[in-house]
Amino acid sequence: MIEFDDVAKVEITIGRIILVEDIEESNKLYKLTVDFGEESPRTVLSGIKKNITPEELLNKRVPFVTNLAPRPMLGMESQAMILAASAGEEFSLLSVGENIPQGTRVM
Repeated sequence: MIEFDDVAKVEITIGRIILVEDIEESNKLYKLTVDFGEESPRTVLSGIKKNITPEELLNKRVPFVTNLAPRPMLGMESQAMILAASAGEEFSLLSVGENIPQGTRVM
């Protein structure tokens, strides 16, 4: 069990995926450019290539953990982590309605 204060440390923010790039060197990773309503978009590397197409990702509003330390991967830096669920072959992004703007914090 963890304390409430531990959960409160995790910053979950809605981001809109504005660009999806294939990383040819990887069969797992996409390079996402995500708008969190900040001054500039963030780069997020995500291992979801086998589960979803770039067209399905583009312009989606989904929650991301945004206060993780940046993580280097394949010479790039991932600046957040997308939230998704998977069970065996089943995969789903967590999502919010179109009326929830990017930058909205999840409580």
